[in-house]
Amino acid sequence: MTVDFLIIGHMTHDRTPDGFRLGGTVSYAAVTARRLGRQPAILTRAALNGLLTTAAEPDSPANVVALPGSPLAGVSIHVLPSPVSTTFVNIYRDGQRTQVIEALAEPISPGNLPPAWAQVPVVLLGPLVREVPPAWVNAFPASLVGVTPQGWMRQWDATGRVRPARWENAAEFLRRADVVILSREDVGSDETYLAALAAQARLMVVTDGWRGATLYHDGEHYHVPPRPTREVDPTGAGDVFAAAFMIRLAETRDPVVATRFANVVASMSVEAPGMDAIPYREQVDEWLERVA
Repeated sequence: MTVDFLIIGHMTHDRTPDGFRLGGTVSYAAVTARRLGRQPAILTRAALNGLLTTAAEPDSPANVVALPGSPLAGVSIHVLPSPVSTTFVNIYRDGQRTQVIEALAEPISPGNLPPAWAQVPVVLLGPLVREVPPAWVNAFPASLVGVTPQGWMRQWDATGRVRPARWENAAEFLRRADVVILSREDVGSDETYLAALAAQARLMVVTDGWRGATLYHDGEHYHVPPRPTREVDPTGAGDVFAAAFMIRLAETRDPVVATRFANVVASMSVEAPGMDAIPYREQVDEWLERVA
């Protein structure tokens, strides 16, 4: 089994009214990649906590597998040891999200990369709590590297309540990253700051919920409208978008086509709780063919 899409960051255990749920950019992006026909892998640091179980895949760096029935079935997962998993509580009210961090795992360093995954063609760095150091962008010189910098654009107080923050080490990431994908929420809708980041980025996409996404490329910006949807649970939509965008960009090298594709995938993903509605490739292709 050859891995062709690698995601790095913390796998989280999100607290919901119905109990704990698997979360994090790595989880949503890996499920998206799997359903879109890729062979994804996750490098993370977390506790197993009943969501994963120890197992070895022959000739693979994967050291755990998802429990039966998990949406992560079929994903190669390498978990670095941790007494706790990073744990979030997401509270939505009037379309706005409040986040609280209840537990925090340690960072992940480039030295933790299994050598067998050093040549993966597409890589997504998905920090949530500053756990992915800038040195990671130099670990994949031949790969298409994307960054979702939300984990570097948040800070939290002693109670764990999360607030937006400036991306202090942006220049280090932007010098190498092929794509930066963030949300307008990440920057508190600060247009001046968005413009400053876009000026440094090779390619940047800003998602904006039901309004769609804006692509910044070669000094220009293009708004790409969304697919109409009925939102049930928006958690992880940005991570789904990022994975779908990277996959389609790798296929076409056309950022506008990739943005349209990712808009459709992300809009479908919010139509059921958790990861249930993340679509399969045939669903996406069918919709795109129908509206074309």
